[in-house]
Amino acid sequence: MKSYLIPAEPVMFTEEIKKSRFITLLQHTDGVDDAKQFIQSVKDEYPDARHHCWAFVAGRPDDSQKLGFSDDGEPTGTAGKPIIAQLLGSEIGEITAVVVRYFGGIKLGTGGLVRAYGNGVQQSLKLLITKMKVPQILCEITCDYSFINQIELLVRQVEGTVIASDFGADVTLRISIPATLLSEVGDKLRDLSRGMLELTCLDDIPGN
Repeated sequence: MKSYLIPAEPVMFTEEIKKSRFITLLQHTDGVDDAKQFIQSVKDEYPDARHHCWAFVAGRPDDSQKLGFSDDGEPTGTAGKPIIAQLLGSEIGEITAVVVRYFGGIKLGTGGLVRAYGNGVQQSLKLLITKMKVPQILCEITCDYSFINQIELLVRQVEGTVIASDFGADVTLRISIPATLLSEVGDKLRDLSRGMLELTCLDDIPGN
């Protein structure tokens, strides 16, 4: 699982084309449900608009299971597809774009609509501030009490988190660590314990 860019802040871009007003909004959305909530919030904010066309890449940029788009009443293929094409081309993950159109009375034609919706997202992406997301993986490790401090120090060094600790005859720690460093962390644990400590991977952290 590689790191990838996600939106750091929302973006709004507005332009007028032949008297129609296009308002493009981009926002970070972590998952399909979050994307749908954002789309609905835009519809609620602009209830009198003629169209609310949208597309989302709600997970990793290469996760085809979390893609969606809609023309919302515009001719088929003139809105949702150019919007999602721009999002996929940006290689940014966890992003949703909604383009609100207030019709000005002049028809743009299919080519004009494709250009209008695609350009709105393209210009918005130029304004977008991004940050890097490092996918986390959930692991568990059982150890003797004497290893706790060393393990917690190692987890902090890789910018991971100790999520839970279960104290019994031994200690079981549940940790989240960057997925890209899984092999490195495993090697370091084996080194400091002379091969006694082993990580057990449970799953990806939800949202990753």
